[in-house]
Amino acid sequence: MSDNKIKEKSATVTQEDKDKITPLRCFTGGSISGGLAIASYLLTKSVVMTYSTMPIKFNNPMAIRIAATVRTLIMGVTTMATFVFLMVTVGLMALGIKLIIEKMKGELS
Repeated sequence: MSDNKIKEKSATVTQEDKDKITPLRCFTGGSISGGLAIASYLLTKSVVMTYSTMPIKFNNPMAIRIAATVRTLIMGVTTMATFVFLMVTVGLMALGIKLIIEKMKGELS
């Protein structure tokens, strides 16, 4: 084997090692996503409380509709972000548990 082929092979192995899915990576990603879900929930709660205590003060019916639409969109986007982060957290935690169970089953066999 030439030196170039050996370098390419070792580079490939290290890239595969970097791309390996481990329970530690799953739980780390899940905890980060969980933190973002909590922050997003608190933001959603704050936005909803702010909009519920602040009435729309316009005389023009079109302006009232636009203001209500913008409020609904903002609350919807923050709520969607909360649930996206929550689902990612649940998925990563479940994947980490699955990997641990598979590893334990492999050791018992």
